[in-house]
Amino acid sequence: MRTFLKEELKEYDGRNGVAYIAYRGKVYDVSASYHWRKGVHHVTHRAGCDLTEALEKAPHGPGLLDKFAIVGELAK
Repeated sequence: MRTFLKEELKEYDGRNGVAYIAYRGKVYDVSASYHWRKGVHHVTHRAGCDLTEALEKAPHGPGLLDKFAIVGELAK
């Protein structure tokens, strides 16, 4: 499994069609999600970032991420 540095994760911001986000140390590919078009989720969140803190406050649980492939882990 690939390990991403935060700087590397930023390259997957969705502008090139590939959108990754990190949550609790895992990196998810959210590229195929309608809600992550162009790397932006509901005008609030951006792909290419660690969204652990933001998802802890989200109106939905982190279980939504179960449908997305884990493509790596985020370096500590």
